[in-house]
Amino acid sequence: MDLSKMVVEIASEMAAETDRGHVADYIPALARVSPDQFGIAVVTADGTVHAAGDAETPFSIQSVSKVFALTLALDRIGEALWHRVGREPSGSAFNSIVQLESERGIPRNPFINAGAIVVSDALLAGHDARETIGDLLRFVRFLAEDDGVEIDSEVAHSEAGTGFRNFALANYMKAFGNLGNAVEDACKVYFHQCALTMSCCQLAKAGRYLMTEGIHPGSGTPVITPERARRISALMLTCGHYDGSGEFAFRVGIPGKSGVGGGILAIVPGKASIAVWSPGLNERGNSKLGSLALERLAERTGWSVFTA
Repeated sequence: MDLSKMVVEIASEMAAETDRGHVADYIPALARVSPDQFGIAVVTADGTVHAAGDAETPFSIQSVSKVFALTLALDRIGEALWHRVGREPSGSAFNSIVQLESERGIPRNPFINAGAIVVSDALLAGHDARETIGDLLRFVRFLAEDDGVEIDSEVAHSEAGTGFRNFALANYMKAFGNLGNAVEDACKVYFHQCALTMSCCQLAKAGRYLMTEGIHPGSGTPVITPERARRISALMLTCGHYDGSGEFAFRVGIPGKSGVGGGILAIVPGKASIAVWSPGLNERGNSKLGSLALERLAERTGWSVFTA
C-alpha cells in the first residue's frame, strides 16, 4: 500500500471539489480563513509521515483540543471525572443547553462544549487559569514533540468575545454544583485550549499515543493507561462529531474528533494517527472535505475499525 501516493491523490481530489462548505463565521477570527485550503497528514506506527496539500499550514484546532484536555484530566483525577460528565452521544448540537436541565447539569460527554468546560474546570483544581493554560500547551507540545505549537491569542479573545452560549452553559452547570471554579476561569481555559494552533503534521504526531495504547512513541513514556487510551478512542467514535457522529462512523468507521476550525484528528489503533484540515464545514459543524477525505482514505486502506 503506497500511502504517500494515496494521500497525494486524495489531496488532489479535494482540490477539485467545488462544494467546500462554510467557514465558522460566528467566530470573527475564523471567518477570515480561506475555505480553499486542504491538508492531510498520516503518521504510521513506524513513525513515517505521509503528507500532502496544506499539511504544514497552522490552523486553529478548536474542539480537537478536547481530546488532549480529556487525556490530561484523566491523568490528574482519574475515574472521578466520570461523576461529572457522561459518556453518551448527545444527539444535539455541540453548544446545546437543552439536555442540561433534565440531566441536572451533567453534560452527556466530554466532547460537547458543556462537557469540555467541565474538563477545563477539573484541570483548574489547585491551579489558576494561566498555569492551567500553560500546562496544557506544554502537554500538547510534548505529545507533538514540537515547541512550535502555539495558542493564538487573537482566536482566544475572539472566542471570549462571542462565547455567550458557552458562558450560559458554564453558569447553568455552576447552578447545579458541577463547576468548582469561577465561571470566568473555566471558560478562559476552554477558550485558550480551543485556540491551540497546529498544522496537520503536528496534530497527527500529537495523536500518536492513542494509536499506541497510551505510550508516547518518541520517548516511550506512558501518557495514559492502555485502557483509557482505548476508551478515549471509543468516545471519539461515538461522540467526536457531535450530532453527526453516527454518520461519520457509518461512512468512515475510524475514531475521530472534529473542530469548527476545520480540523479532524482520526486514530486507527495500532496503525495510524491522521489529521485532515479544510476550513469549510458541513451542516453539523464538521469539516466537509475533511470528512470526505477520511471516507476515501478508509475505503482505500481498509482501515475502518469494522473491517475484519
